[in-house]
Amino acid sequence: MEITKDIRYIGVNDHKIDLFEGQYRVPNGMAYNSYLILDEKTCIMDTVDQNFGHEWLDNIQSILGTKAPDYLVVQHMEPDHSANIANFMQVYPQAVIVSSAKAFAMIENFFGTGYEDRRIVIKEGDTLNLGSHVLNFVAAPMVHWPEVMMTYDSTDKVLFAADGFGKFGANDVTEPWIDEARRYYIGIVGKYGAQVMNVLKKAAGLDIQKICSLHGPVLSENLGYYINLYKTWASYTPEEEGVLIAYTSVYGHTRAAVEALAAKLKAAGCPKVVVNDLARCDMSEALANAFRYPKIVLATTTYNAEIYPFMRDYINRLVEHGFQNRTVALIENGSWAPLAAKIMTGMFEKSKNVKILEQVVHIKSALNDESKQQLEDLAAALSAEYIAKDPETANKNDLKALFKIGYGLYVITSRDANGRDNGMIGNTVTQLTDNPNRVAVAINKKNYSYHVIQQTGVMNVNCLSKEAPFSVFERFGFQSGRNADKFADFELLRSDNGLAFLPRYINAFMSLKVEQYVDFESHGLFICSITEARVISDVETMTYNFYQSDVKPKPQTEGKKGWVCTVCGYIYEGDPLPDDFICPLCKHGAADFEPIS
Repeated sequence: MEITKDIRYIGVNDHKIDLFEGQYRVPNGMAYNSYLILDEKTCIMDTVDQNFGHEWLDNIQSILGTKAPDYLVVQHMEPDHSANIANFMQVYPQAVIVSSAKAFAMIENFFGTGYEDRRIVIKEGDTLNLGSHVLNFVAAPMVHWPEVMMTYDSTDKVLFAADGFGKFGANDVTEPWIDEARRYYIGIVGKYGAQVMNVLKKAAGLDIQKICSLHGPVLSENLGYYINLYKTWASYTPEEEGVLIAYTSVYGHTRAAVEALAAKLKAAGCPKVVVNDLARCDMSEALANAFRYPKIVLATTTYNAEIYPFMRDYINRLVEHGFQNRTVALIENGSWAPLAAKIMTGMFEKSKNVKILEQVVHIKSALNDESKQQLEDLAAALSAEYIAKDPETANKNDLKALFKIGYGLYVITSRDANGRDNGMIGNTVTQLTDNPNRVAVAINKKNYSYHVIQQTGVMNVNCLSKEAPFSVFERFGFQSGRNADKFADFELLRSDNGLAFLPRYINAFMSLKVEQYVDFESHGLFICSITEARVISDVETMTYNFYQSDVKPKPQTEGKKGWVCTVCGYIYEGDPLPDDFICPLCKHGAADFEPIS
């Protein structure tokens, strides 16, 4: 298969495998990808699984004939990609292996030799010139082994992403990418979100036209969609609204409670309710679903003074994979000494930002009037924000929304004369009076939102909650609405004034109409009346201090020389910093950089 004029696919499909890594079901098989770059010097990118050595070598020979490859780049030493290194080096004794120092130590472990006389040891920032193609090496430790390197071909603008952007399934099977890619990412890479985010920051500065993973298809269209999904997964951000109910049931009574709760959630307007029976479903699918949705209900029985084994295994997997930034509700069943809720709560003690709802359902053998009421209370707690977002059920005159104003951070949404939605990060919103209710919003005149609001006289103020991830600030704060669609690939909800409000990460929003304007030279102060106000949740408001200490990533400057962006943490390695340099992440100029001390 031709990927570009000079790059060929030489991988294989495995339809004999039933469990990947001995635990993940792969009903549609698995692809082990390898690539060949044709140039003055020919280069092979990785090998394949041990069971396909002859087929893989045939693929190389079918393209090169009697010509021998010059290089074998080893990006990842997991055996499904490295098992044929020795076979390759035996068939092509003049070839040179190009890999990291850590990879060569693993090659020694696997094959008894480090090929000292036939190797090039590379590190972050090194290049390999093949003639017209230049390979640039990018360190990607713990994505998902410590030795991993990715490779960027700056000529054809191809990123060889190792296991990044991979998926379950053979390449000769047609199926949606996202479900199997999500299951693959959460199961294989999910624990290492911080490391993935670091690599994505590096990739932001590259012009990437194609992504070649070691599993799954070559990605060549709408790459922003795939990269944004990876940012979502790596930042442990819920992918879409909904509730997952994961349960175990011995005699059917816990299942009956789960079915009753699912029906109540659907009736209350919950956008999606997914139910997984942990004794029967694919465990990796249930794991991926927990990372997909913002809310999860765990229902199980007390069993041998513990919890049912399938549930214990499930929670252990969640914690091991870095489960965080989620709301968890509990349903326990116990005939004489129920302990399940206490045990499940304790299992999440080391998890970051996991909120356990106080509305616990306690079932004693079977549902009764008391536990049915507890189910009602739990359904109400889980559905409250969905009711507030629905224009048919929302209380649109809930002035308790004003209580959410503090020295917080807000997304101020507007809509320009062309009907294009816009949003910006603001930190100056205050209530002036309560009779009549007046709210003041200060906006820098340089912002496109200032211009739009001056024209239209309306805006929505979205009060960000502490659950808001850094990606919200990247989307609404690191680019201008004049030349960027800030709501691209973003779920839209609208208030009665027709403007957008955020579907998640807010605890309230207010629709404002400008009544007066005060000019403060660099800023404009809009004094507004309230036309709609909704309280979405009781999560605390995001303060500026909390953003700086707990949300904004800390730049990894150790051992580096150069400049760091004070807005987003991007690191420019080199000195001096060009006066016209623009940060590739947040688009701020050189004035917002400071030297790394």
